[in-house]
Amino acid sequence: MGGKSLDGGYEVNRAVHRDWKLSLLALFLIMGATTSLWAHAILKDSTPKLNSTVQGPDFDITLRYNVRIDGGRSRVRLVSPDGTVSTLKLADQASPDSLQTHAAGLKPGTYKLQWQVLASDGHMSRGEIPFTVN
Repeated sequence: MGGKSLDGGYEVNRAVHRDWKLSLLALFLIMGATTSLWAHAILKDSTPKLNSTVQGPDFDITLRYNVRIDGGRSRVRLVSPDGTVSTLKLADQASPDSLQTHAAGLKPGTYKLQWQVLASDGHMSRGEIPFTVN
């Protein structure tokens, strides 16, 4: 490999040392990118569920995500059958990964919940939950 050094040991091949550093750097970059991907908010559970039917006219709404979300910078909107959009008032967060609100006075028909949340990684995530009120 390398030549003999003054202290009796062997020199480390500079190319091997450089390749080891580059490999370690690549590993850290890949781990960092993977962590960022997992931090985006993904809806894990909801009430009402996607394409479900609920009994109206009043019911509670709960949205649970895979990561912590910033409730103060998140919102939930209700789209009624006639297209009217209203922003629902969010309750104080009981859990850092959930949002709660309440819908009242809904007439029978097909509705959509539109949610937008700020995840712990700083990215906004959006989604929609269609449901029917009886």
